[in-house]
Amino acid sequence: MEYPINASTKILYPYLASASGLTQWFCQDVRIDEDHRFNFIWDNQPHYAEMSSHRTNRSVRYVFLDQNKRLTPDASYLDFTLEESQLTQEVYLRVLDYSEETDEEELQEMWDSLIVKLREQVGG
Repeated sequence: MEYPINASTKILYPYLASASGLTQWFCQDVRIDEDHRFNFIWDNQPHYAEMSSHRTNRSVRYVFLDQNKRLTPDASYLDFTLEESQLTQEVYLRVLDYSEETDEEELQEMWDSLIVKLREQVGG
């Protein structure tokens, strides 16, 4: 999914790559444990992930871990990529959600509402 957002990549990136930024729009809470794993909390349930890659002001990927906080072969992941159109100077957030959710319509609605919250946070 791709969403235009009226904010610079420098403003948007901390909302995608930091626990405090993610907590403001993405989920109930995000904590980082002593092993630098992200703990995404939804409905009071922990979901551990590792930031597997990032490029400052460009992209970040979170790979979700199993209950034992280990990587699995076909792990779910979230990939956020910021792209700026050279022609129009518009910034787009591309979201790649590789998860077990199979209801495409429900997934689309969830992301649409999350992006509304993100836009409210950044003023864009």
